Amino acid sequence: MTLEIDDRVPLNCAGAQEIGFAMPERYNASRVLFDNLPKGHGGRTALTGPAGTRSYQELCDEASRWGNAFLSLGLKRGDRILMFLDDTPAYPAAFFGAVRAGFVPLLINTLTPPDLLQFYLADSGATVAVTEAEFGARFDAIACKDTALRTLIVVNGDTGDHAVPAALMAAHWLPDISPELAEADTHRNEMAFWMYSSGSTGRPKGIVHLQHDMAYSETAFARDVLKLRPGDICFSVPKIFFAYGFGNSITFPFSAGATTLLLPGQPKPSAIFEAIAHFKPSVFFGLPTLYTSLTKADGAAATDFSSLRLALSAAEVLSVEVFNGWKALTGLEIVEGLGSTEVLHIYLCNRPEKKKLGAAGLRVPGYEIALRDKDGRDVADDEEGILWVRGDSNTPLYWNRPDKSAETIRDGGWIYTGDRFVRDSEGFHFFRGRADDLIKISGQWVYPLEVELCLAEHPDVRECAVFAAELPDRRMTLKAVVVMNRSGFDADGTTKLLQDFVKAKLLPYKYPREIRFAGELPKTGTGKIDRQALLRV
Repeated sequence: MTLEIDDRVPLNCAGAQEIGFAMPERYNASRVLFDNLPKGHGGRTALTGPAGTRSYQELCDEASRWGNAFLSLGLKRGDRILMFLDDTPAYPAAFFGAVRAGFVPLLINTLTPPDLLQFYLADSGATVAVTEAEFGARFDAIACKDTALRTLIVVNGDTGDHAVPAALMAAHWLPDISPELAEADTHRNEMAFWMYSSGSTGRPKGIVHLQHDMAYSETAFARDVLKLRPGDICFSVPKIFFAYGFGNSITFPFSAGATTLLLPGQPKPSAIFEAIAHFKPSVFFGLPTLYTSLTKADGAAATDFSSLRLALSAAEVLSVEVFNGWKALTGLEIVEGLGSTEVLHIYLCNRPEKKKLGAAGLRVPGYEIALRDKDGRDVADDEEGILWVRGDSNTPLYWNRPDKSAETIRDGGWIYTGDRFVRDSEGFHFFRGRADDLIKISGQWVYPLEVELCLAEHPDVRECAVFAAELPDRRMTLKAVVVMNRSGFDADGTTKLLQDFVKAKLLPYKYPREIRFAGELPKTGTGKIDRQALLRV
């Protein structure tokens, strides 16, 4: 089944004209990788890391074998292939092979449990899945029940004694398959791949992206901000299944003929430091929680960061302490941005030469940004509004979710983000929370994020999260979970200290009524603070 969205934002929209983006009607996203061959990059290193090295020629050959392998399974154009993979060379090879053959890969969080995996399989109708051997047991009777899955391809090992209901194929047969594969004659507006939302507010949503979206995000963001060169080595700790990591590790380096450093497994500080020391990346991508962990970790001071020329952060607000800590450690200032899976990557970003600490940044060329009130009217500078974004990498729809599509994807191709921002006179945007997270405490309205950012400024606080909680009498209260920089502190005394700190910095009624201390905050598979899990802390 193919999907063409001819009535979405046209390629001659204001954003596309601004960045000079043009594309032929027939286009296949695998060109992001394969166009390196006619450019003479075949012998250059495309991938490096603990799981192996590939030249561009080798990676293209491997991708072609994957595409031919998928074709041999009898798949039809537009069929979905679920990818449950860690960051090893198998991921980009299988991804580009599927896209080049005209199929649609689904990029799935590897922390997904069997019951949610079942939802992804059933919702997408995927008949084929590709998994790491270590994740094979996840495809159990629960995951496969009432789904169309018939073939499970296992890479990087075998499933051992794990019983998997689906028929098994191992990836070691790939060398016997032809490395020649012509690209499918896809339309630029035909669906190319999906990612799923985190599902933090209900059932996850399948976010559809089209064949030209990768090239658009690269032209808009990477050329304007990253300015990658063939000699660059990009190291994204956020994984490929995460939209942010996908652009960092797949779209941007391959578009520039640069190298991607892939680190499989859990991204512990020691492994990250070792990878930086050994492979010497030049561009580093992280999240605020990761930078916090790295600046406090053993071995940080002994690591040589001199190969890095640029460090980026996204997904959450970057605190002053983390910014200063990373600069003291590496000499680099973190460049902060904001994006979303619906837009594919970053659409607001600071620049290395022009930034404001605490700001999500300036508009990225190629994206139109509007701040509007609840009635849809534009607001002026220094007034709070809800952020809307439009660009030609915007998703056209959520799969099988017309209700959610109508809520988020508005007329003219605009995406209603639900995020509240203030824009200053220089065009910098400052996050003020979600449109729906305003709560009333003691008769006064409070935004939890404002309190969270205040607490994070305390020198003894390593990281924290603030959220609303309902009391037994149905009143709302404000709670905080805090990770301290030191051990052996008095909990009662420290609670009062932090509460007084908030009262002094903000209005007195905004302090968190309850503070709990933890050794670390729970994180999602993408490295963000897990707000749902916090409710159980």
